[in-house]
Amino acid sequence: MTQEPDRESAAGEYVLGLLDGADKEAFEGRMAGDAKLDAAVARWQAWLAPIDATARPVEPSTGLWRRIESGLDQAPARSQAVASQSGRGARLSQWWDSLWLWRGTAFAGAAAALLLAFGLFAALDHANRQPAMVAVLLTDTNVAAAVVNTFADGRVELLPLQDIAVPQGRALEIWTLWDRAAGPRSIGLIDRARAVPLRLDNLPLGTGQLFEITVEPAGGSPIGRPTGPIVAKGLTARRL
Repeated sequence: MTQEPDRESAAGEYVLGLLDGADKEAFEGRMAGDAKLDAAVARWQAWLAPIDATARPVEPSTGLWRRIESGLDQAPARSQAVASQSGRGARLSQWWDSLWLWRGTAFAGAAAALLLAFGLFAALDHANRQPAMVAVLLTDTNVAAAVVNTFADGRVELLPLQDIAVPQGRALEIWTLWDRAAGPRSIGLIDRARAVPLRLDNLPLGTGQLFEITVEPAGGSPIGRPTGPIVAKGLTARRL
């Protein structure tokens, strides 16, 4: 059960650019063979995409470029004057007057501020996207096979916790039941166990609602009701 948060955290660090060198290469190697990890990276990229849209380009004034060019032209003369001074005071003065020092300091400060902003936005966004309700789907031997997360904005997703054997020519169909009189409704069809958004559309959603996975023909149940064996099932509960 702890693999999902670990996977989400690692994906967030990768998208934020906090991994480098061997760590980055190792993560990309894992992602190439882990569909869940690849999906987590895609989710983080989608979450952070609005930041790019909010950044407005700022065009520097022509006066700014002239001042920078003037400062660069005068740099050799200032360097010769500083070189004529003696001892530690000369070296300190040269260091203090260095255009590259202040430019580097400014860039480093800006980069640190941007990284902090990205981190705070990601943390707040991740907290706001925590599921409101969770259903743990158990097999007939009470082994957790999948989790259904439901969010306040209406999104619902299925996250498998283990591989589920699917016979040739068959598929896994996900159902929900909120009222026995209404009967179960199909909300997803997948060819293998993988993370997938579920289509509840305008169906009710609340606590104590049944979700289950059955094995059906490749195109789904032909009668609009479960026909195959139940792989796993569980009821929604408020997230603590």
